[in-house]
Amino acid sequence: MPTGEGKQGRRPPAAATSAKGAREPAAGTAAASAGTRRRAVARSSPGEAVAARLRASRVCVCVGAGGVGKTTAAAALAVGMAMRGRKVAVVTIDPAPRLAGALGMRHLEGELVRIQPSAFEAQRVPMPGEVWAMRLDVKRTFDDIVMRLAPDERSREEILDNPIYGQLSSSVAGAQELSAVAMLYELWQEHDFDLIVLDTPPSRNAIDFLDAPTRLLGFLEGRALKVFLTPGGLAARLFGRPTAIVFGIFARVTGVDLLGDLSAFFRSLSGVIDGFGAQTREVAALLRDPATVFMIVTSPESDPAREAAFLARTLDARGMRRGGLIVNRVHSYTLEGQPAERARELLAPAVGERLAARAAANLADFDVLAERDRRVIARLQRELHVTDPVLVPDLDHDVQDLAALAQLAGSVLS
Repeated sequence: MPTGEGKQGRRPPAAATSAKGAREPAAGTAAASAGTRRRAVARSSPGEAVAARLRASRVCVCVGAGGVGKTTAAAALAVGMAMRGRKVAVVTIDPAPRLAGALGMRHLEGELVRIQPSAFEAQRVPMPGEVWAMRLDVKRTFDDIVMRLAPDERSREEILDNPIYGQLSSSVAGAQELSAVAMLYELWQEHDFDLIVLDTPPSRNAIDFLDAPTRLLGFLEGRALKVFLTPGGLAARLFGRPTAIVFGIFARVTGVDLLGDLSAFFRSLSGVIDGFGAQTREVAALLRDPATVFMIVTSPESDPAREAAFLARTLDARGMRRGGLIVNRVHSYTLEGQPAERARELLAPAVGERLAARAAANLADFDVLAERDRRVIARLQRELHVTDPVLVPDLDHDVQDLAALAQLAGSVLS
């Protein structure tokens, strides 16, 4: 992992920096400067506008429906900002290995790995910044939390060796989102990245990610956990003697002391609750901080577009800042208002009648897709109140190496 500066050593986002004690400009100069900035913004492309927002941000969370190229878009954002001299970390909580493939790697581990400059040089990609990448390992992330927050060695061992913890930290619903919250906190708190790009699962699960800090705080501060932590409370208050007898029989038959494991787990957990609750509150605040932006990634198809609109409404309702809209796989080949027969006539002298007819029919199909894309994008612009979506063309190849990823980054951020 990169060496972290800690919270006190973090650099503030560009938008938050200021020169204390600087002399105020004259009114005329200030007005002229403001006018220049407005004209510069007016001239900037959608990709340049997104790059400007990312330069002023510390965290970028990519959200969207499944199958729209969201993971590849996250990698492209990370590489594109690193090509602008930034130190960037990109993390996926999607268990599929797509991020590794997009970065030209065989696999990603559960810890940060720097993409070496020589890898970019080999593919003639200029890289003045740094790209670090990882795939979230849920169990490992929870283990790190316990190791860091447990008050002593005995408490750490009791938690890590408890079979209930083993289940909760690896396969229980919501563990993935909670571990992502913990990893985001670690990267934000302990490292000096200019930008952290976080990929997420498909959109409904992305909402689970947004809700994870609130749900976790509700559990940590709720009455149910207080009952669990009260000596004797788990068996005496919740189960009573008849159920305790059943658990005792179950333990003798199976060899698994479920009631004892639960009691021991919640008792050992008491030492890490305060620390975990404190960092969860910080992450909840970070998700609403102006330094955090949410990039909505979609495609010009009906279902993903509806998901994008749903996500936009959810983010707005929660006071979370949108960083932009990326519409991936946009079709651009059209007949430009001409009939397919005219295309056939123009192609026939060069390729022959038969091939010209097939090409014209194929182009007519693309024309239908391009018209659909225009309608969907226009609807998204109206519903999301977006004037500058980033439109990424439909590619005839997969993004499988750094050169292709850098090319895609150029489409997204310029």
